[in-house]
Amino acid sequence: MSDNTTSHTRTALVTGANKGIGHEIAAGLARLGFRVGVGARDPRRREEAVAKLQADGHDVFGVALDVTDDASVAAAAEQLRGLGGLDVLVNNAGITGGMPQEPSRVTADQVLAVVDVNVLGVLRVTNAMLPMLRQSAAPRVVNVSSTVGSLGLQTAQADPVGPISGAYSPTKTYLNALTVHYAKELAGSGILVNAGCPGHVATDLNGHRGTRTPEQGAAVFLELATLPDGGPTGTFRDETGVQPW
Repeated sequence: MSDNTTSHTRTALVTGANKGIGHEIAAGLARLGFRVGVGARDPRRREEAVAKLQADGHDVFGVALDVTDDASVAAAAEQLRGLGGLDVLVNNAGITGGMPQEPSRVTADQVLAVVDVNVLGVLRVTNAMLPMLRQSAAPRVVNVSSTVGSLGLQTAQADPVGPISGAYSPTKTYLNALTVHYAKELAGSGILVNAGCPGHVATDLNGHRGTRTPEQGAAVFLELATLPDGGPTGTFRDETGVQPW
């Protein structure tokens, strides 16, 4: 791996960064000295987010990115290559899939749409960015997951962890498993791959019913994005520490 930390500013990409937790992750990374790509598929929302972050003094740029579209992902990777590469990838883009979510009522098309964004989107983007991450001096992949996807927490507690869900929660379980296998495959490469849960954050995703702010929710992902060399990989954590898969 080349020592790019001394030759240029470290670059991060955050998917789904036009609002909510993703926006706060982008802002937090910029405060830590990163040049940050604000990934979003909606041009107007992306431009507005970039303008707001730049007005706050942050070094950010827009990345047109639809994580469900191979061509869009390839174009985003080409843009980042042209800017010198990538050091940190935060896979934040996600959808709930709407209601109803009970397994007996959810539709196959509904589930497939959520899988396409929450799981396959991570796969597409990560694989497209891996060649650049392999060239970084401190490469990190951070997946935005949730404890509602933890089978350990779902089965170990009498009280439910989140609502009954046949679409959204299982995609986070799938994402957690994917995180583990990326970490296994990339062991020894210097690329640390971890997942985190932001807690119950008030965002559009839950109708702003959460009890935490997006900035509070972003904190665990900033920690994972800046782990020291030799730090943990293949872990799942929230603000209180490592959680069961």
